[in-house]
Amino acid sequence: MTATKGLEGIVATTSSISSIIDGVLTYRGFDIDDLAENASFEEVAYLLWYGKLPTQSELDGLIKRLGENAAVPAGVIDQLKLYPKNTNSMAALRTAVSSLALYDESANDMSKEANIQKAIKLQAQIPTLIAAFARLREGKEPVAPKAGVSIATNFLYMLTGQEPDQVAVKALDQALVLHADHELNASTFAARVTVATLSDIYSGVTSAIGALKGPLHGGANEAVMVMLEEIGSFANVEPFINAKLANKEKIMGFGHRVYKNGDPRAKHLQKMSRELGKLTGNMELYEMSVKIEELVTGQKGLKPNVDFYSASVYTTLQIPRDLFTPIFAISRASGWTAHILEQYDNNRLIRPRAEYTGPVDQKVTPIAQR
Repeated sequence: MTATKGLEGIVATTSSISSIIDGVLTYRGFDIDDLAENASFEEVAYLLWYGKLPTQSELDGLIKRLGENAAVPAGVIDQLKLYPKNTNSMAALRTAVSSLALYDESANDMSKEANIQKAIKLQAQIPTLIAAFARLREGKEPVAPKAGVSIATNFLYMLTGQEPDQVAVKALDQALVLHADHELNASTFAARVTVATLSDIYSGVTSAIGALKGPLHGGANEAVMVMLEEIGSFANVEPFINAKLANKEKIMGFGHRVYKNGDPRAKHLQKMSRELGKLTGNMELYEMSVKIEELVTGQKGLKPNVDFYSASVYTTLQIPRDLFTPIFAISRASGWTAHILEQYDNNRLIRPRAEYTGPVDQKVTPIAQR
């Protein structure tokens, strides 16, 4: 047996949920460009779970079910209140999602119907948890979710307590569509490994959140914003990036293991960043990002990935930097749960082997002689 570092190039399973072929990302055969321009996040979630786009009545039914399940048990909110004020937002989400299982009587019901209901419940409750945590750490009371509105609308409303601007809703909704699924990425693989043991869906999503927390996965968008804040102004972009490149330091938000000719999602976020900058009258973050792209792509041939422009989009929407990755989790919950359902449908324990590189033929020496 010969190991492949990072499982690069290894095909670990079959899936009908999403594909990346020749640099083109599709969900259930629909090109991401088509979905980003013409479908809402709720339509995409339905597509991932049920394998087809919904009719109007089916979409209305899903939005109704999401609204009915968006409230979080009071016991979980009470736990959030006990978290230290400086708790990492992804650590808070990971712990809170795990605790949701304690309040769900069907947590261990492995029927298909029960698992779809839990997928809907998780999709509805994760935005509520994130908004509640964000408000509680600021000394504010959580805002209860509304019924009959989109997830993007509800999240922005629960975060601020005010009716969100429709441009902001549209921007966030499109970002959720773009992040919904991405084949067998690290967090999705973690979820599938966990539920392949026939553990419950809450355990699978908790595992996924733990993987998404890392800066080489979901945390990359926050790292991009840290870089932009460190640069400070457009005038500082060129010397900062040139120094990083000269020192062979990694520039966050560029390159991708799967995409060799650019991430197809990035152009939508770049356009969104430009439009939001114009709307707010502050183009600096967008212009800084474009300049960084020009320098990195020009000198290294690396192109921006989905994380790069999402940083300026979320910042322009006045979302705190440490909520960028939790927002990623709101979106990816649809993909995680779709993959979990698919794993349950045709399950086999995921148990790879390891190439042993340690010492051999060792003998135990009595402890007195060591």
